[in-house]
Amino acid sequence: MHSDYLIYIILTGALGLLGMFVSNRLRSKFEYYGQMAIPNGLTGADIAKKMLQQNGIFDVRVTQVDGVLTDHYNPTDKTVNLSADVYHGRSVSAAAVAAHECGHAVQHAQAYSMLTLRSKLVPAVQIASTAQQFIMMGMMFAGIMMKSPIFLLLAVIVFGVTALFSLVTLPVEFDASRRALAWLKSSNTSLGTEYDGAKDALTWAAMTYVVAALSAVSALLFFLLRFLNSRE
Repeated sequence: MHSDYLIYIILTGALGLLGMFVSNRLRSKFEYYGQMAIPNGLTGADIAKKMLQQNGIFDVRVTQVDGVLTDHYNPTDKTVNLSADVYHGRSVSAAAVAAHECGHAVQHAQAYSMLTLRSKLVPAVQIASTAQQFIMMGMMFAGIMMKSPIFLLLAVIVFGVTALFSLVTLPVEFDASRRALAWLKSSNTSLGTEYDGAKDALTWAAMTYVVAALSAVSALLFFLLRFLNSRE
């Protein structure tokens, strides 16, 4: 086994374990702060609607979706989609998540450059994700392809798109959390211990994107090094 393969496998395994740790930590944080009530007793849906209105946004709907931690903002149909626990919840977790997703809506309304760039990358990422499956199959069932400069160049392009998308996502997510926390404080929705809890929960949520970005970049570097070595 080549040393670069071994390093890549070790790094992938380490990032996988890190991802599991962050994911478990995130769930425990949200469960913990899900038991901490916010003083005003508003639900996540109430908070989302209030934040949107106070930011002058009246064309975005707040809806409920199935699942756990499935909350997201959809710029295509302008909807803030909240999971049941967040939509109906009256906790610090619900407030933090609802405000974070509205932070994306504010980004969209203000044409935040990084959000605009990420949206433009979505079609390319969808194609790249499909191509990655065939590339991984090629690695497993046709090892000789890993010596082909053309195959490796294609892999660099495909994984490069994914890495770029992951890196662009970081400032988008951190900025949405920043906007959320600023509004939670200025609107007196979460103060003191509640504010600290919301900040802690959103920080761990952001860490999932950091791990995803590290994984994407590591995959890109692996194929890039293989491509460069294939030309020697």
